[in-house]
Amino acid sequence: MGTIDNMGVSLQGKLVVAISSRALFDFEEENRVFEQNDDRAYMNLQLERLDAPAKPGVAFSLVKKLLAFNSPDTQRVEVVILSRNDPVSGMRVFRSAQHYGLPIQRGSFTRGQAPWRYLKPLHANLFLSTHLADVRAALDAGVPAAQVYPHSAHASQANPHEVRIAFDGDAVLFSDEAERIFQTEGLNAFQQHEKDRAAQPLSAGPFKPLLDALQVLQHAGMPDMRLRTALVTARSAPAHERAIRTLMNWNIEVDEAMFLGGLEKGEFLREFEPDFFFDDQTGHIESAARHVPAGHVVSGVRNL
Repeated sequence: MGTIDNMGVSLQGKLVVAISSRALFDFEEENRVFEQNDDRAYMNLQLERLDAPAKPGVAFSLVKKLLAFNSPDTQRVEVVILSRNDPVSGMRVFRSAQHYGLPIQRGSFTRGQAPWRYLKPLHANLFLSTHLADVRAALDAGVPAAQVYPHSAHASQANPHEVRIAFDGDAVLFSDEAERIFQTEGLNAFQQHEKDRAAQPLSAGPFKPLLDALQVLQHAGMPDMRLRTALVTARSAPAHERAIRTLMNWNIEVDEAMFLGGLEKGEFLREFEPDFFFDDQTGHIESAARHVPAGHVVSGVRNL
């Protein structure tokens, strides 16, 4: 029996972000020991470094800014660690969070086993992990999830009071319906398909529930924190209209929309300065990761 028994505690109604320790902190050096299949040596290394705060990782800025939407009166955001680390190593994760003033209180440490199965009881709105199989499983279970690229550039510090998030469209916010046309029939057929269906909303993609949840934060009216979102897509006119009309049909507003017509996304994202960018194509992620934090949404026809 636990020392605290809060039968009334619930995370429902909050934006719940589940994140692996390696996505939140820079554990790349330690991970090289872990990948040698010597978890005892890894645990001992983390124990030796218990009092040394880990450096911020790729998703650190996103987490820190989302937690800033909380106030003493209203807890809008909950961040939970879901890690393949062992419980002993988990002590360093919590100590590192405490060092940076991140109010993270919950975590599951599974010592090599898949932690994604705890997403459902958490009612998670987002799962960020460096582990590809866990991300795939989370997406299959209906949870918005992305594989964090550990070598990504870190977020700009130019916008401390604004969390900025950028999303690809097809197979991320939207279904991969149109992407399948592009793959099988080419660009001209794709453009005609989308022009003919401009007034017909696209089906929801895996990240539409996250965008819904973010809208609540966007309208929270916090004096010191704002949310800015961007759609960054390879679509171009005339295929732009269906994307915009779909968001309107969902009663969702994005602050910026970039219809790049196949141009590399990385330099445009560098100018937008997101705290995180989500895309389903590895080429776009690799372009983005040179400039901004980025994660691979392993969904849709491109990832079969």
